[in-house]
Amino acid sequence: MTMKKFINDPDNLTTELLEGYCAAFPDRVKLVSEKIVLRAEPKDNSKVALVTLGGAGHEPALSGFVGPGMLDASVVGDIFAAPGPPKVIEALRLHHRDVGVLFVVLNHAGDILSAKAAMQMAEKEGLNVRMLITHEDIAPGADAPAEDRRGLVGCLPLYKVAGAAAEAGKTLDEVYDIANRFNENMATLAVALKPATHPQSGQEIFTLADDEMEIGMGQHGEAGTGHSKMLSADETAEKMFTQLLAAVNAGSDDQILVILNGAGATTQMELFIVFRKLKQLAVEKRINIVHAKVGEYLTVQEMAGFQMFVAKLDDELLQMLKAPSKAPYWVVT
Repeated sequence: MTMKKFINDPDNLTTELLEGYCAAFPDRVKLVSEKIVLRAEPKDNSKVALVTLGGAGHEPALSGFVGPGMLDASVVGDIFAAPGPPKVIEALRLHHRDVGVLFVVLNHAGDILSAKAAMQMAEKEGLNVRMLITHEDIAPGADAPAEDRRGLVGCLPLYKVAGAAAEAGKTLDEVYDIANRFNENMATLAVALKPATHPQSGQEIFTLADDEMEIGMGQHGEAGTGHSKMLSADETAEKMFTQLLAAVNAGSDDQILVILNGAGATTQMELFIVFRKLKQLAVEKRINIVHAKVGEYLTVQEMAGFQMFVAKLDDELLQMLKAPSKAPYWVVT
């Protein structure tokens, strides 16, 4: 299948995109060992380090969130594929320190397989690492077992919260506890309108009819809650937001973070129209949206649709979200 993409050799996609990304932000990130993105200026070894992993093709995630106040390292796999354990353990070794490393992993089969193998290596080598798995997708049901719920855009604000805790000098156990509290109070639903193509093969990664949408779609086109006919922006927003608020048990006077994450081919216009309805619903329910982000943070090439994310916040989590950060795609001054 012929693709209309500005690429060179499909086999060199990951290498070239990482070289270009790090060249664009040389004061904030650097590339080592071909597929490990690091902070340009390393964090002091007296503070807990944050490491994550994931496939390329979702830019700016995950490497766009490496920087002061967030991640110390992103280990990058090929397009839509987890990096192998040798590259992951290499990154964990690079960040070995007495105070330890928080290793954040999204719940996808390949990521988990690679992460567990790397953790076994780390344990044998005596590295001080704790792994936290994000699993906030409620498409299988908010009460479904954690292992059945995928990690989606929620990893990004979790990096922010954990990163702020680490910068504040908290211990590994304290950083883990804060991050896990956020992890247990967040939820995401994704909706898709049209598929992406795999940029190496040119093949569509799922199919949807022109008059259909699917709520609950996974990061790479994994099945959701079923196809339905197209709904309006307001109808879609209300259906998804209602489920997410119930999932995090948000009610009157609660504080929430909302993220609308465009999947790659959904316009800012559409996202703001959806957010308009979310704000109306929150006001009606007397729920306080105290922090919001609308844009493209974790994409799937040219997939049309978005991920809607909600997290219920306490005062400490809100403070962590507002703490300074200088990652290229999450700057707080």
